[in-house]
Amino acid sequence: MTRPLATTALAGLAALAIAMGIGRFAFTPILPMMLGDAGLTVVQGGWLASANYVGYLVGGLSAVALPMGPARVIRMGLAAVAISTLAMGLSDGLLSWLAWRAIAGVASAWVLVFASSWCLEQFATHAREPQRAVLSAALFAGVGVGITFTGAACMALLLTHASSSAAWIALGIVSLVGAAALWNRFDDAPMAVSTPTQAAAHRDGPWLPMIACYAAFGFGYIVPATFLPAMAREALADPALYGWSWPVFGAAAALSTFIAAALRRKLSDRALWIAGHFTMAAGVLVPLATKGLGGIVASALLVGGTFMVVTMAGMQDARRVAGPRARELIAAMTSSFAAGQIAGPLLVSFLAARGEGYSVALVAAGAALIASAIALFFISDARTS
Repeated sequence: MTRPLATTALAGLAALAIAMGIGRFAFTPILPMMLGDAGLTVVQGGWLASANYVGYLVGGLSAVALPMGPARVIRMGLAAVAISTLAMGLSDGLLSWLAWRAIAGVASAWVLVFASSWCLEQFATHAREPQRAVLSAALFAGVGVGITFTGAACMALLLTHASSSAAWIALGIVSLVGAAALWNRFDDAPMAVSTPTQAAAHRDGPWLPMIACYAAFGFGYIVPATFLPAMAREALADPALYGWSWPVFGAAAALSTFIAAALRRKLSDRALWIAGHFTMAAGVLVPLATKGLGGIVASALLVGGTFMVVTMAGMQDARRVAGPRARELIAAMTSSFAAGQIAGPLLVSFLAARGEGYSVALVAAGAALIASAIALFFISDARTS
């Protein structure tokens, strides 16, 4: 049965909102709460973030080999996100938290790879290009919608002096309800099958450079994406002020996908990817130049407004390069992204253990983004010459 494409896009949006907005990024706005009431340190916060990203890496690596259709994997992933999020609020101690964050990472990667690949395939098969761009923008806006929701929910809980455990439980219940609502929204329709000529052409594509640049993206954005509310908490004591950093980040991410869809009429996905890295680098580095609320808000807008553009442009570019083998390249890029972002929180933990702040990590992240943008420019020249 063919589903209306708008329904498909909304189902994908909701799945990514749960998997990424909660499964991946709920920890970011809850981290300041855990620093205040759960005895967590910045060093331990870096370990917890990295545990989630290690799980994300495992999820990305295992996605291609899973012997199941998209519907079953998406259901499993959404259920695991809900259970692991609830468990964060019901358990106590660093070891159990590490385990639950790792499980959430695996599950969120499965949902991202399978839901985005499945939806993009439906759009490619049944929609014309102008409609396809809007549908893809709606799909990937789900990440920003999820981040905005979790950020706003955590800010509201902060203002009512709720505990970090209550925040985890509340978001776990939301995830559980969302998973139930989406249970039958996906099916196991087969993906397109490549011909020998197509497969040979796609194998000659620039997979490894793209994978490496996507890893640099993972490392580059993750310091503000993990620690921006914690950085805001250091600069601004009032939760009514620093609590806005993550909702702003998410709102910028959600709106940016539609802006990117409009820009795709004039720019290639590779060009958007390059521009996104340069803009994100500015957002990563701006807190070093502008202290206080101004630097935090600018970082939230610039990084939040580009990280989903880069994600969307990178995956669309993967579809162009890999064609019917897109799921393989998307999974490989997702894995490399996870490998890159594992290093960011570990670097912050390493520096925090030595009494350093966030400055060195921000400089390293900005440098990685600039270097990869330059590399992507030359990859693009090689492909179009």
